[in-house]
Amino acid sequence: MRLHNIVMPDKSTMTTTILLLSSEPVVRIVMQEVLERAGYVVMATGDLGVAVQRMGEATPDLLVISPYVESISGYDAAKYLHSRRTEMRVLMVAGLLADDRLQYRAELEKVELFPKPYTAAELLAKVKDVLTA
Repeated sequence: MRLHNIVMPDKSTMTTTILLLSSEPVVRIVMQEVLERAGYVVMATGDLGVAVQRMGEATPDLLVISPYVESISGYDAAKYLHSRRTEMRVLMVAGLLADDRLQYRAELEKVELFPKPYTAAELLAKVKDVLTA
């Protein structure tokens, strides 16, 4: 993911809160930086328990999650978190889109899927699309 060519924040992003749940520390840090530079409020963690706690502190508009979190599938974690805030959109960032099972599960769970690798601009465009859908 390249960090250059990042768009300046606009007023619409500054009131949008994103809960970022990824067990990969480097990926989580880079995604958080990209989203915050675009003006989003980001609550980032690699732990499902911390994610639940953060949802008690703020109400995220979007959950960005990886397909695998700790010892639970990202789908199960997303389903659980979404049940706590049903208005929250869900975007799963996955690197295995060639796997038909992943695509099928995303459709079954009604989760938006986004493939890796991607650029910062592509991530921001996808986040904006999911939030405005």
